[in-house]
Order: sequence, then C-alpha cells, then structure tokens
Amino acid sequence: MHSPDSTSGTRAAVPSPGSGLRPEDLGSAAFRADHGVAYAYASGSMYKAIASVELVIRMGRAGLLGYFGAGGLTEDELAASLRRIRTELGDQRAYGVNLLSSRPEREERTIDIFLAHGVRRVEAASFVQVTPALVRYRLTGAHRAADGIVRTPNRIMAKVSRQEVAEAFLSAPPPAIVRDLAAAGRITHQEAMLAASVAMCEDLCAEADSGGHTDQRPMIALLPAMLTLRDRAARTHPAAGRVRIGAAGGIGTPEAAAAAYVMGADFVLTGSINQCTAEAGTSDAAKDLLQRAQVQDTALVPAGDMFEMGTKAQVLRRGLFFPARANKLYELWLRHASLDDLDPDTADHVQRRILGQPFDEVWQEVKARYAHTRPAVIERAENDPKRRMALIFTWYFAKATRVALEGDTDSRVDFQIPCGPALGALNERLRGTDRENWRDRHPDDLARLIMTGAAGLLSRAAHLNPSSRPFAAA
Repeated sequence: MHSPDSTSGTRAAVPSPGSGLRPEDLGSAAFRADHGVAYAYASGSMYKAIASVELVIRMGRAGLLGYFGAGGLTEDELAASLRRIRTELGDQRAYGVNLLSSRPEREERTIDIFLAHGVRRVEAASFVQVTPALVRYRLTGAHRAADGIVRTPNRIMAKVSRQEVAEAFLSAPPPAIVRDLAAAGRITHQEAMLAASVAMCEDLCAEADSGGHTDQRPMIALLPAMLTLRDRAARTHPAAGRVRIGAAGGIGTPEAAAAAYVMGADFVLTGSINQCTAEAGTSDAAKDLLQRAQVQDTALVPAGDMFEMGTKAQVLRRGLFFPARANKLYELWLRHASLDDLDPDTADHVQRRILGQPFDEVWQEVKARYAHTRPAVIERAENDPKRRMALIFTWYFAKATRVALEGDTDSRVDFQIPCGPALGALNERLRGTDRENWRDRHPDDLARLIMTGAAGLLSRAAHLNPSSRPFAAA
C-alpha cells in the first residue's frame, strides 16, 4: 500500500468501525480542493466532441470536472465550443479540454486558442514525450506563492499507459525546451527560471484497458507501477510528490472505482460510460448499440490515425462489421507493397464490400482532404505505393467514425464506436432500472451512482474488518 507524500495531502482518512464514508471522502482532498469539485472523479474527453459541450457543462454545473473532446475539431469549432463552455460555467466552475499529440504547428495553434480562452485544465493524451507546446502551456503564468511553492495556473492531466512517458510528466520541463521558449519570447525569463521547481503535470492518469486508443494494460498492474514511479521521482524532484495519480480504463461500476481507491488512486476517470448518455455528442443510433453492449462485446482494431505504427484501438463489436473489416485492411496492408499487388477478387471485395467506392475515387477524396493543409503527405504518397495504400485504407476508418457520429443507418454495420468493457459492466448494473435507457442517463448521475456505491462498499469493508485499511490514509 502506498502512503501519500507528506506534502500532497491526498487521501481521505479510513473510517472507524461503524462510521460511514461519503463519496466526497474518497480519493485526494487536494484534487477536490485544487479543482473546486465535490468528488475526486472526472469524465474524460472523447474525440470529435463526443465528450460534448453539453456534457462538460452538465458536469461543471454539478460541481464535477469534465474534459471536452477537442480532438478532430477545426480551430473555429474549438474556439466556438470554448466560448459556449466559458459563458455557461464562467471561471469558477471546473472544466478542462483535451489536447491530442499532433504535429508541432497544430499543437502550438491549439495552445494559443486555449490561452486566449482562459482554459486552465488540459488533458494531454497520446503523447510519447513532452513537447514545446505543452511546456509553454504549463509554464505560462508560473509564479512563486507566499508559501514559497511555485504555482502554475495551467494544470495538465497526463493520460499515460507507459512508464517512461509517466516519468517524463513527473519530471521538470526539459531544460533545452525551456531555454528555446525563453529565447523565442514564448515564456518570460521569470517563468523559465521557475521551471525546475514544477512537474510537467498536476495529475497523472494511469490509463488501463480503455475504449479508443489502448495498450490494454491491466489496472491491477499499471496503477501500482505509476504510484511507485511517483514516490521514486519525489525523492529527487519534490514537485513530483504533489502529482496526483488517477485510474482510468475499466471504471464503470462502484466496484471498479472502489478497487482503484483501495489500490491507492487519488482520483478516477471515466470514459466509455459517458458516451451512452443523453448529453454525449454522438448519434442516437450509436447510443442504441452502446446501450446493449456487454462486457465481451468489444474488439481491437488498428487505430486509423496511427495505422502504420500498429497502434491499437478498442471499439464496439456487437452487431457491427467494422472490426473485422478494419483488421482485414490492416492485414492486407502488412502483406502487400501496393494496391496493384492485390489479386482481382480481393481488390474487388475491398472496393465493393468495404470501401463502397473504387480506389481511384477514394484517392481523389484523400487528395482533396490534404491539398491545402498537408500537401507533403500527398506528394510522399504519390511516390510511395504502400503509403498511398495506407491513406486509402484509413479513409475507411474516417468514414466509419463519421457515419457513427451522424447516425447514418444505411451504413450502420460500418460504425466505428470507441468502447471499453466498462460500459458492458455498467449496462448490466442498470438493466431493469430507470436508467436502462441511455436517454435517462446523465454523466453527473453516473458519477454519483459510482462514487456513492464505492463509498458504501468501502464503508462495509471497514465495518466487517475494523483492522483493514481499505485505502491509504491522509
């Protein structure tokens, strides 16, 4: 069992026999205080505003933290969404926004938008290393408070599944990046001088077997490893000791949340379950499918945005052809150097049954997509048949996401719906109740159900075994 760093003030005290835990008692008191929220709980971002403006506003009004799904939006769409959220929630209620690892220039423009709109919380996802854009966001406004601790108004929650990435976020901003930013006038000299006294993140979330991009790490192994990393990093970098370690992936029931807190989590973060709520920004047709999902109804597919890297994503399988078709395309790409290498029957099957269009038509659409934003991508593919094949095949992944978001029932079997097994567990819990239908589910209600249930479970455990320590004490 990990005991918290003495400077972190993280976990609530274990109840005495006969006393009852409240959901407000679970996890890190510092998390609740810093974010101004009722629970050590957050709803995570979901691509293309599936974690919608409405979802984030509903969470904020309930005194809970929700992250907006900014990935895949245009800059104008992002700015308009942030204006709506800030108008509704102001600067006193908590909310955050997702930043996906991307091209440096795109990250920089996104950070510009965040700073212009007063975004104080960012969920950094899919990063394999710390980037200049993240460092600039983290250090902007850094100052030494009256208690001598360096404070940073811009908070980063890093979602990680690899230990080396966690170590980078537990460390101070890389000195070389800090020097370059200061030399370019992107941060002030004072902010640069304070960089060595902060960690790159305020919160670090151990992302286990989640929907969407996943390494399928088991939470029972990943979370303890991240807690150990934090404790070790704090020995040489005191700011790391104040980083809260959370758990994500598989959190869909009170039992799962209770288990995370028992293992020492400072907070929990939910994802897939919020996609099946009235406020989620996906189609009714997708939610109808999600509502029927069971624990075993997911599959791994290639991630469309990281197709050539072999990165995997977890999606809904039940009633859908997308997982089998996506894996077939990846298998063909691995085995062949170009589309010309496909035998006639296979080429015909891919065009008619999977893509629904001839290769040439798909290629013209791909070229039009990149013509103004990334012409170098097309230039490279014109000279590399395997790269061209990858772009044509991943066009199908983009189409599958679009038809799911739009609810195109003519293309229902091709829906790409990110989903982890946590939703199946929640569906089972809600079957036969007044929340069985997704139209009666709301993200803040699910938070209360999970946290109240977890508090009850831990209270009963303490009562049955007074000598036990169901989670670490403050």
